[in-house]
Amino acid sequence: MGTDKKEKYKIDMCNGPVLRKMLRFTIPLICSGLLQLLFHAADIVVVGRFAGDHSMGAVGATSSLINLLTNLFIGLSVGANVVAARHYGAKQESELSKTVHTSIFLAIVSGLLMTVVGVFGAGLILNRMGTPDKILPLATVYLRVFFAGMLANMIYNFGAALLRAVGDTRRPLFYLFISGVLNVVLNLIFVILLHMDVAGVALATVLSQCLSAFLVLRCLMKEEGGIKLILRQVRPDRRKVAEIVHVGLPAGVQGTLFSLSNVVIQSAVNSFGEITVSGNSAASNIEGFVYVAMNSFYQATLAFASQNYGVGQFRRILRGLFTGLACVTVTGLVLGNAVYLGGEFLLHIYSDSPAVIAAGMRRLSIICVSYALCGIMDVCVGAIRGIGYSVMPMIVSLLGACGFRLLYLATVFRMERFHVIETVYLSYPLSWLITIIAHVVCLTIVYRRAVKRRNGGMEHA
Repeated sequence: MGTDKKEKYKIDMCNGPVLRKMLRFTIPLICSGLLQLLFHAADIVVVGRFAGDHSMGAVGATSSLINLLTNLFIGLSVGANVVAARHYGAKQESELSKTVHTSIFLAIVSGLLMTVVGVFGAGLILNRMGTPDKILPLATVYLRVFFAGMLANMIYNFGAALLRAVGDTRRPLFYLFISGVLNVVLNLIFVILLHMDVAGVALATVLSQCLSAFLVLRCLMKEEGGIKLILRQVRPDRRKVAEIVHVGLPAGVQGTLFSLSNVVIQSAVNSFGEITVSGNSAASNIEGFVYVAMNSFYQATLAFASQNYGVGQFRRILRGLFTGLACVTVTGLVLGNAVYLGGEFLLHIYSDSPAVIAAGMRRLSIICVSYALCGIMDVCVGAIRGIGYSVMPMIVSLLGACGFRLLYLATVFRMERFHVIETVYLSYPLSWLITIIAHVVCLTIVYRRAVKRRNGGMEHA
């Protein structure tokens, strides 16, 4: 009976109605993403309300750097997800078990490495980014405390990726809800009662992440079959490491490159002063809620394509892709424009300063209105990566998005008539559009190759 209860959390995407299964997978994932964002939103709201705009700017100024330093290893969790989903779809329990134990080993190594890099390199990197002097000390403190808990962060992300591989997005949602409540409570205690400022919100985030990591490990240990985690068997399997790295490393490099361009953009934003930095931080935090809703369809398309690739159902992969594109377009258009229309009200949650709110609205007016383009781009990447190609979307993203943004900032933005914050924000929708066109061409090519070699194993880009 316990086994039947556990099975109800899993989703077999190789059979049944596509839209219903995709929504069943995606809705809990959207909620999970929103809860993860609430960790960071709670940090910014609490410090903005009870510690001031400088503290809020300090926390917000670290976002792009955190993404830069963590995305490489988060990409490896994508590789774990793809490999595990493929074995689950093909009913290969032994291979799935090796993937699970190798993935947790990689999570531990990744977390320890990130702790060392983040704790000891925080001040130097923030200084090189041109972080304003008034918020640099606070941003450094926040970043160091945050990275002290990176082991828990990595374990949760890898563990949740393994659960998503078998279609389970509900239990990670439950765990994030519990840890999210803890995060909010600790934020209020540490900042309002103990006056710990940014160190308090960072510590609250770390402790809540430790709880979510414990819960996801406990879940895997109580599973049955190939997805079950046995701690004494946590060790790297060379072949699984290679398979995970084959998919995950390019995904991580792609995420890192995107974050690198965002760090450059953050540096450009920093040049306009603390008010613009604070408004940008609040607006980007609000945008994040739209992004996680769209990104959930990327993850659904990735899992859908991976499971069906494992059993050679290529027509179903296409059905999943078109369903994902339709869903993400509607989601991006509706939520993105809703956020823009209610922007002043939402920004007021973060700050009472009219100048900060006006600065935030300048960002929302450009990025949120066109946000559906970002979702379309990501869903295309999910389909390409799900059928075994990971280097190709990395290269396309490097050239189409990151390369374009860096070139744009180095040329157009430096022209006197275009040296305004709106020019910086326009780099996003322009790069999304260029990259979508390139991804569609690549997707057409790799899909045809995969069909021709449907019995030949994993493709290499």
